[in-house]
Amino acid sequence: MGSGAKPGRVLVVDDDGGIREFVRTVLLEEGYDVAEATDGRDALERAKTMRPDVILLDMRMPVMNGWEFARMYRERPGPHAPIVIVTAALDVAKDARDIGADGFLAKPFQLDDLLDLVGRHVATPG
Repeated sequence: MGSGAKPGRVLVVDDDGGIREFVRTVLLEEGYDVAEATDGRDALERAKTMRPDVILLDMRMPVMNGWEFARMYRERPGPHAPIVIVTAALDVAKDARDIGADGFLAKPFQLDDLLDLVGRHVATPG
């Protein structure tokens, strides 16, 4: 983090603990403040208190999936963080369009692609 830039807040929503841990570790090393959620319902609660700058969202999760989370999150009073889908689905671009996501990243992803995507959305004033 150069030039005294304030790190952003990232909410990682994925039911796969290994993915969450990997993404959290990488983002923490880059200076981001990271919170994790195991499903959409958990993410709605965390988003209330955290006010993330960007949400990295898996689509297929138990309890509450990514589609339900996106709809309920956007029904709340704003401001709303950009949502970036991170999923192994073959139709990730379609899923992103369906929920009006601000971006997407297909699993497995490259580390540089993850950092570029998060950096782009955190740097954009919301």
